[in-house]
Amino acid sequence: MAEAGTETPRERYRAQVRTEIKEHAWGQVATAGASALSLNAIAKQMGMSGPALYRYFANRDELITALITDAYRSLADAFRTAAVTGADVAALAHALRAWALDDPQRYLLIYGTPVPGYHAPDDVTLVASEIMTILLDACAALPPGRPATPFDAYLEDHRQWASDHPASAAALHRGLICWTRLHGILSLELAGHFTGMGFDPARLFAAELDDLTAP
Repeated sequence: MAEAGTETPRERYRAQVRTEIKEHAWGQVATAGASALSLNAIAKQMGMSGPALYRYFANRDELITALITDAYRSLADAFRTAAVTGADVAALAHALRAWALDDPQRYLLIYGTPVPGYHAPDDVTLVASEIMTILLDACAALPPGRPATPFDAYLEDHRQWASDHPASAAALHRGLICWTRLHGILSLELAGHFTGMGFDPARLFAAELDDLTAP
């Protein structure tokens, strides 16, 4: 890839067209879901032929991968920005919720129902791991507070997913708990399952966060 500022006119044009294709794709995701994504429909919206659009994305899965990668990178950027101000679990949790509410379809694409028939390549997993690394750093800084559990011992023997991270098994366990419980609330909120219950999901999220970070 050319360095910033050294792209040729053709490379800049290609990047612009790919960006426009992704914008139309997000529109489809918002209205019909990622499983209904159609490159031919996007080509029609853009006044292009199907074969012309396939020069920018070879198939539906390549386009979905680009959308997922952009979403993960966007969340990683939000986490890095939050970490600059304190790098604590609370700051990251609030950054996660703000990011999710800002664009629910983006959140649901990567944390919602898997797209039938789609399998993400390994490099997408690497981008996602950046997010967990920032969270684990924050969890490692929390006061211990809780006794070790059998699951901590299990993680000590099965921690390939965080093999490059210096956090203890207890911090890894705490990171997993934070990640799953906060995502549980967010997923239910964005899917509308709290509608009609008569309480504020933001306060539930805050209360869960208080519980997760208590010593």
